[in-house]
Amino acid sequence: MKYVDEFRDQKLARQLASAIAAEADPARQYRLMEFCGGHTHAIFRYGVQHLMPPNLRFIHGPGCPVCVLPMARIDQAIAMALEHEVTLCTYGDLMRVPASGRRSLLKAKADGADIRMIYSTLDVLRIAREEPDRQVVFFAIGFETTTPPTAVAIKAARAEGLTNLSVFCNHVLTPSALRTILATAGPDGVQLDGILGPSHVSTLIGSKPYAFVPEEFQTPVVIAGFEPLDVMQATLMLVRQLNEGRCEVENQYTRAVTEAGNLKAQALMAEVFQTRDRFEWRGLGFLPESALALADDYADLDAEQRFPVEIGEVKEVKGCECPAILRGVKQPTDCKLFGSVCTPENPMGSCMVSSEGACAAYWSYGRHRAPAAQAETV
Repeated sequence: MKYVDEFRDQKLARQLASAIAAEADPARQYRLMEFCGGHTHAIFRYGVQHLMPPNLRFIHGPGCPVCVLPMARIDQAIAMALEHEVTLCTYGDLMRVPASGRRSLLKAKADGADIRMIYSTLDVLRIAREEPDRQVVFFAIGFETTTPPTAVAIKAARAEGLTNLSVFCNHVLTPSALRTILATAGPDGVQLDGILGPSHVSTLIGSKPYAFVPEEFQTPVVIAGFEPLDVMQATLMLVRQLNEGRCEVENQYTRAVTEAGNLKAQALMAEVFQTRDRFEWRGLGFLPESALALADDYADLDAEQRFPVEIGEVKEVKGCECPAILRGVKQPTDCKLFGSVCTPENPMGSCMVSSEGACAAYWSYGRHRAPAAQAETV
């Protein structure tokens, strides 16, 4: 397929691997965090890690918005559906994420709640139009990437006068999480030498918001595309920055990312949303200015205000290392539950459920492979 196969070319992959091996200084370590779970899956699916020199290691970061969503927010959504008898709509990945007491949206649906899986915000608008007597709540989730479609749906609902549609907003912002990870890095936390910046997020916000990383934390950033050659080229760029003592934001994903990003989408987000003072991220705690809420002009469409609920104490599944994995402190194989109690059919944490979760990547692409076979993947 044109414009895809070129970024999966085996010959070019081996050339890049040779260049990285030649330029990596054997006297130092290269610890590179890929913030996005799409990179994690590309690394495992194509065996990128096994083409790297032994002193270069990829460290898995927060991964995706499904992974970092705290249990309390799922508990709230389930309570809305059961107590207020609303029609709750959300994306498929979220349906099986464990909430408190091993509940999930899928189990709540089995218990009688009207919870529906949708493919886009157009589905939510359609349901609200077709069932005017039902209160429809959209469980909105995502990094910056999926925020504009939610904004479009909110504006459409207002324009059409759909008084039975509201939004439970869980859109989160990546720079704040990256700042927290770097601020806690060091001997007692994860040790990082460089960052592989998110792909899709950066198409929207641009490369400029990452300027604080080299300025405040003396850590280089290279924004990378999702294909294996993207990841490998970005890795080579980070190796060269570290070897040369440079510390800056570079953009490998130039075919999609600019410095300023998508200004039209940013303006739409600024109109419909406002930044929350603080918001909880699973594994990272409450982070300042790390999420969005509906702006005051759209507060009447805010499901949290329209359908208030109270939830009990939230406790993580005992033994689940998902919070530590999301901080980059541990790998999935460090978790005693991984592959035994915790599987895709019986997930204990969001990292195993999400299609971009680190545990799901280990299970799908790495768990059964012998080292010799892994080295020949690309």
